[in-house]
Amino acid sequence: MPRHRPSMLVVDDDPSAAGLLHEVFARDGYEVVLANRGLDAVRLAEERPFDVVLSDVRLPDIDGLEVLRRLKKSSPDLAVILVTAYGTVETAVKAIDEGAFDYVRKPFELETVRRCVERAMERKRLEGERRKAGGVSSAREVARHDTIVGSSPAMVDLFKMVSRVAGTKSSVLIQGESGTGKELIARTIHLRSPRRGRPFIAVNCSSFSEGVLESELFGHVRGAFTGATERRPGLFLEADRSTLFLDEIGDMTLSMQSKLLRVLQEQEVKPVGGTETIAVDVRVVAATHRDLDGMVRAGSFREDLYYRLNVVTLHVPPLRDRLEDIPLIATHYLTAFNEPSGRALHGFTPEAMRALRSYPWPGNVRELVNVIERAVALAPGSVVELNDLPDKIAMAASVAREPARPTAKDRPTLEELTRRYVLQVLEECGGNKTEAAHVLGIPRRTLYRMLGRMKALDRYRKVRRTVSHNPS
Repeated sequence: MPRHRPSMLVVDDDPSAAGLLHEVFARDGYEVVLANRGLDAVRLAEERPFDVVLSDVRLPDIDGLEVLRRLKKSSPDLAVILVTAYGTVETAVKAIDEGAFDYVRKPFELETVRRCVERAMERKRLEGERRKAGGVSSAREVARHDTIVGSSPAMVDLFKMVSRVAGTKSSVLIQGESGTGKELIARTIHLRSPRRGRPFIAVNCSSFSEGVLESELFGHVRGAFTGATERRPGLFLEADRSTLFLDEIGDMTLSMQSKLLRVLQEQEVKPVGGTETIAVDVRVVAATHRDLDGMVRAGSFREDLYYRLNVVTLHVPPLRDRLEDIPLIATHYLTAFNEPSGRALHGFTPEAMRALRSYPWPGNVRELVNVIERAVALAPGSVVELNDLPDKIAMAASVAREPARPTAKDRPTLEELTRRYVLQVLEECGGNKTEAAHVLGIPRRTLYRMLGRMKALDRYRKVRRTVSHNPS
C-alpha cells in the first residue's frame, strides 16, 4: 500500500513567502496547495481534506483569525498554524483561544516553521493511534503522550537540538528543574529516532533502593535473593534495540553508578545472581534536576559515567523563564483534558490568563498542567475564569495589576548599570576578555581599565565597611 502523502494548505497573499513555503515543504514530501485569499482557503478546505494549514493573519479579504474560525467549525481536528508580521502577545493568545495549533511570527526561520508543522503532524498521528486503540484511560494519559508545547526562543532552540540528536545513537543528558518536562523530551527523542518502533522504557532511579534498582535494571535469576521465585529479564533487556530513560540519575549511588558504567561500556548485562552476560543494544537518555558537574567535583558522581552520559546535553528552561509559552501550554492542555472529561471549555478570560502569566510556577509545567486539569473539572461555565483557579494563582493577577512604584533609592546609578552589563557580557563569554570586548564594542585595553577600576572600587568599599563596623 502506498504511503499517505501529507497535505498542506498555505494561505498568504505575498507570492514570495508563499512560494518559499511551497518549495520547502514540497521538498519535504508534502502536497502543498496555495491560496492568496482567506475565502479561497475556506472553499478549498471544504472541497478536500488537509493535514495542516499555514495561514497568514493579514489577508486581502477576511483575516487569518476568521479563516481559523471557519476552518475549525467545519474541521475541529484540523491543525491551523497562523503566521504574521504583526504579532502581539494579545493576538497570539486570541489565536490560541480560537483553536490555533500554534503561532509563528515573521520574519521566521524555516526550521521554526518546520518544527511547528512536524509537531502538528505528530499530534495528528498520536490522535489517530489513540482512536484506533479505542481511546485512552484518562486525561492525564492524553497529556503524557502529547508533544512538547512552546514557541519561545529557548524552546525553539531546544526543538532544534532534539531534532538533530534524535536520529543519532548518542547518549543524551537532559537537565532541568523538576516538572519542566524532561521525560516528555526523552519520549520525543525516542519517537523521532529509528528506534521508535520499539517501546520506550522509563525508570525513576530515585524510586528504588540500590538492590531493587539493580534488579530492576539488569534483571535477576531465580533464587538470586529471597523472594526471587522466577527469572526476571530487567529493563535493559526490555529496552533492547530501543531507548531506556533513566530519570533522576543524580540520585543513583556510587556503587550503582559503577555497575551502570560497565553495562554502558560493554553493552551487555549480567542479571543479579547470574554468571552469564547478555548483549544488549540500548540507547540511554538520562535526566536530572541536580548539578552533576558539581557532584563530580564533590566526588558524589563518577566522572567517567558523567562523560559517558553527557555526550549531548539538553537544558530544559523553567516555566518562569518562558512565560510567553503559558497561553500555548494552557490552551493545549485545556483541549487535552476537555474530551475525556466530557467538557467543552474553549478558553480563558483575560483575568484568568493574566493570573497564569503572573504566577512564578515553582512546580513548572507539571504544576500548570495540574491547575488546568483542576479548572476543567471545576469550571461551571464555558471558559476558565479567575475564580476557577487556585487562590494563590488568582492572587498573582492582583499583584501584577499593582506594581510597586520605584523610588529614587531603588534606581541603580549609571556606574552600577555599566558594571552589571560588563560583568554579564564577560560571564556570557566564559571569561574571555577579548571576546567580551568585541561584544561590548570597546578596545580590549579599555575593558582591562574598566575591570581594574571595578576591583579598586570593590577594595575601597570593603575597607569602608570594615572601618564603619570596627570604629577605633
